[in-house]
Amino acid sequence: MQGPRPVVLSGPSGAGKSTLLKKLLKDYENIFGFSVSHTTRQPRPGEVNGKDYHFVTREEMQKEIDAGEFIEHAEFSGNMYGTSKGAVQAVQAQNQICVLDIDIQGVKNIKKTELNPIYISVQPPSIEILEKRLRDRKTETEESLLKRLTAARVDLELSKEPGLFDLVIINDDLEKAYSELKEVLLEEIEKTQESRKS
Repeated sequence: MQGPRPVVLSGPSGAGKSTLLKKLLKDYENIFGFSVSHTTRQPRPGEVNGKDYHFVTREEMQKEIDAGEFIEHAEFSGNMYGTSKGAVQAVQAQNQICVLDIDIQGVKNIKKTELNPIYISVQPPSIEILEKRLRDRKTETEESLLKRLTAARVDLELSKEPGLFDLVIINDDLEKAYSELKEVLLEEIEKTQESRKS
């Protein structure tokens, strides 16, 4: 795969991945791009096919998975989700650093491919703080909140595996977390900026 090394961001919901990404995208406009995931679920109001997700049928997606076209895929509450090689290549073709926001299972699957990304885990300072952040969002039912917390515990336990991540960011101070993130990506950012000038 040509182009800049992709970045895999992992970490439980509420750890602050989206906030860190927003800052990165604002500071480095057009340097980063998202791979558009595939899903078999129905579009939600306002979602655009090809922009938010590639909305496909289960048959289409299974066929491509069987053909080896997917870097990672998983099933959540009856729907399939995944990242295709083509989606990552589309970002790299624009000379952008491809950002993949992927759960711990996906991280382990990507390790088996030739993608060679930079692996970063964003984690909350503690489960208690994570719970408070999720409650403050007021977007979860009690049931879905407990599901997310259970998933987060598993995620944090599995992420302790040595060598799984190139960098683990404990996000208790946003500015500090952001400067750690920037530091590990600086080389790729500079390479991307240089290759644009040429």
